[in-house]
Amino acid sequence: MKNTYNLVSDIYSLVSTKEVAEGVDIESCIELFGENVKDLMRKEFTEVRDDSRKLRMSNIGRDERFLWNVYNDVDKGEDLTPNTYVKFLYGHIIEELLLFLTRAAGHKVTDEQKKCEVNGIKGSMDCRIDGIVTDVKSTSTFGFKKFKEGTLAYDDPFGYIGQIKGYAHSEGETKFGWLAMDKQNGHLTYLLYDSEDTQAPVYDLISYDIEERIERIKKIVEQEEPPEVCYKPIADGKSGNQKLAIGCSYCSYKKQCWPAVRGFAYSSGPRYLVEVFNEPKVQEIEVS
Repeated sequence: MKNTYNLVSDIYSLVSTKEVAEGVDIESCIELFGENVKDLMRKEFTEVRDDSRKLRMSNIGRDERFLWNVYNDVDKGEDLTPNTYVKFLYGHIIEELLLFLTRAAGHKVTDEQKKCEVNGIKGSMDCRIDGIVTDVKSTSTFGFKKFKEGTLAYDDPFGYIGQIKGYAHSEGETKFGWLAMDKQNGHLTYLLYDSEDTQAPVYDLISYDIEERIERIKKIVEQEEPPEVCYKPIADGKSGNQKLAIGCSYCSYKKQCWPAVRGFAYSSGPRYLVEVFNEPKVQEIEVS
């Protein structure tokens, strides 16, 4: 029986043997994939997006200070770079590819971009796969580990769990999952959580009431003063310096929350320091 537990192995078998699942009309799958990619390109390059919502399902899982900044129009200071836009674009294409492979492997994809709403917060879920409310993700190798090892609940700076809990709750579901791909190496995994599974190690982290969270967030963003910063600085190895945590380093509000932050161009990527006791021997970069 086809279900999300054998989804990845079925996709791997498909791409290895090129044998589509019994009963699958591969030409229809190919046509649908092509049409979906064309729709994606039209939205990117011919339609003007006008989404004035401050709170929406896709960000309701983010940290309170981030959402306060969004809601109160705090100046981000830095714009997205062209390469980031390219990264987002091919991420969307990868997600369409994964849904094509899912269908070709004989699994059922339904409810694509279905509108959802919880307590006035609206969004569109990616889909259901084999009946499970599912988000499709293209990730870095580092991010992929959290889906592969099931540890996302312990480290979720982008609020993926709150987002998908909202979609699932609007559908009357407690189970939800992610089909994730390591976009560098092509590895796939499916992570399934159930917010009513009291035996799951992550139960205490995922079983919260999403309606209560939404109501709390609505009150917080209306406050005059912002809440505490989302993450405390962490040690930068043995240098004695303190750097921003991952959730802050990827945030466009880091300069507003940490006015003294300094950026340095390490070979592994930019590093943002808030306390410098030993000056890094790499080029300093502007943090706007």
